[in-house]
Amino acid sequence: MNSPTILTIDLNFQNRPGTIGAYLLPHRDGGILVETGPGSTIPQLTQGLKKYGYEPDNITDVFLTHIHLDHAGAAGWLADQGAWIHVHPNGANHLVNPYKLLASASRVYGAEMDTLWGQFYSVPEEKIHIIADNSTVEIGGLTIRAIDAPGHANHHLAYMVDGACFTGDVGGIRVNGKKYLSLPTPPPELHLELWRKSIHRLIDFQPQRIIPTHFGIYSDAEWHLDTLLILIDTITQWMISTMELNPSIDELRKKYIQFEENRSRQAGLEISSFETQQTANPFIMSADGIFRYWHKYYQLPDTKDAAKNSGIAN
Repeated sequence: MNSPTILTIDLNFQNRPGTIGAYLLPHRDGGILVETGPGSTIPQLTQGLKKYGYEPDNITDVFLTHIHLDHAGAAGWLADQGAWIHVHPNGANHLVNPYKLLASASRVYGAEMDTLWGQFYSVPEEKIHIIADNSTVEIGGLTIRAIDAPGHANHHLAYMVDGACFTGDVGGIRVNGKKYLSLPTPPPELHLELWRKSIHRLIDFQPQRIIPTHFGIYSDAEWHLDTLLILIDTITQWMISTMELNPSIDELRKKYIQFEENRSRQAGLEISSFETQQTANPFIMSADGIFRYWHKYYQLPDTKDAAKNSGIAN
């Protein structure tokens, strides 16, 4: 089987290239999109489609890795153009009735909500297709396999198309082609142990290409996934050593930003690339997720017990 054609549409989020991608897969009856980006980037999405000779109503199907606004905000708009929206069972209702999703996002982003994410279009229930773990969908000669991949969110899927793996956020953040990854760990559904299991599942599928939404297509899938496992362990150990000192949330935010700055410096990342990473993965939000995760799941009286509980001591 020939590898499928995968075309990158850079949504130029917040006028910063290489931050959010939507991926176009042409097929004999039109095109498939993996991710839509937010409502604020619909003009860039439309322009990107036209670059490849497509109009929005040529998109037959949209596969969402999860329903966060930077990944799924324009799904309802594309459904209105005729596309089917494929989504995790835990995310479907929030696309049809987005009140809770938008209320939660508004608490986080406040007055910046419209600037960042634009209008959110709800998805008509009749245009939703709930896709189960390890199930496949056949479209225009392409086979798309869904893989349940919690860790970043409990409504997260990865998709295999031949040897290409679309990893959403569970595959980490990687921008500007660099060999530097960061983990988006915002509240409320961060779970590092489940994240580790998800990466092991993806490894079992032996992908040749890895395609994170943030951002790009990479042919070093083995390195990428192995490095994610190391990074999960690194963050787990950092969390244990830092949180056992009982920092305030403000202290933790400062420490986490410094942690990521040190990692990026060691990897030789330029300032502009580091800023792009922060646009795709705000480190304050990631620190908030770690803070909540520690207090909800992980606060144990002994560091060794915590490490054993995580699986990194095995």
